[in-house]
Amino acid sequence: MTWLVLIIAGLFETAWAIGLKYTDGFSKFWPSFWTILAMVISVWLLGLCVKQLPVGTAYAVWVGIGAVGTVIGGIWLFNEPVSTLRVISLGLIMAGIIGLKLATTTP
Repeated sequence: MTWLVLIIAGLFETAWAIGLKYTDGFSKFWPSFWTILAMVISVWLLGLCVKQLPVGTAYAVWVGIGAVGTVIGGIWLFNEPVSTLRVISLGLIMAGIIGLKLATTTP
């Protein structure tokens, strides 16, 4: 269950990172509101996870999910470039996330 919560926290991290683009420097109220709410939820869920997971593992997985999700979101929503090197790099991040999951035991 902790890993599922961590994945959800990472998705909220993706949401706030993407949301930053819509806030226009936090000058637009509703995009800023939803972005800040996603930030709070993301960090709160991460905080719940570090009660049971090693903090280094939880943080690295959280950041990794956020990074991968944000790159994919940028490609999909903002027509950011797709290149072989970017795809390979995303694969390496995902391999690291999977490796940390496999290397971590939870009670």
